[in-house]
Amino acid sequence: MPQQGLSVGRDTTLVVQTPTGPLSIPKLTAFRKKQDTTQERVKLITGVSQHLRFFDGWSGSFSINRAGPEIDIYFDGLESDYYSGINEQPCQIYETISEPSGAITQWRYDGVVLSLDDGGEAAGDASVKLSLTFMASRRTRIA
Repeated sequence: MPQQGLSVGRDTTLVVQTPTGPLSIPKLTAFRKKQDTTQERVKLITGVSQHLRFFDGWSGSFSINRAGPEIDIYFDGLESDYYSGINEQPCQIYETISEPSGAITQWRYDGVVLSLDDGGEAAGDASVKLSLTFMASRRTRIA
């Protein structure tokens, strides 16, 4: 639910759809995304510069407080498949946002590859924090 006309984190719902089914992320604490681009500066013989931008997919991260083995099991399967020579299929991420206007916006990230960047630190009196990153070939509005 937005507050004072602004989007807040709880307005966002995420579903990570893997080739074998949804990946459960029960204690997701943050989701960060960004559009990736490659830029080129072209210096004309006249001395005037022109700028080009090429869209290069999307990337981002998930911050998670570990609440079970789901993430570890998923990446164990990926690693096992890799060493067995099994072709990895990409995932999709579905992002649903409740907008301040009351509308719903939905996005689909295609060609997603996930990486477990930080499996967490086990320490007394602290939750175990995981970090996943993703790269996606494209983001498309679906609603």
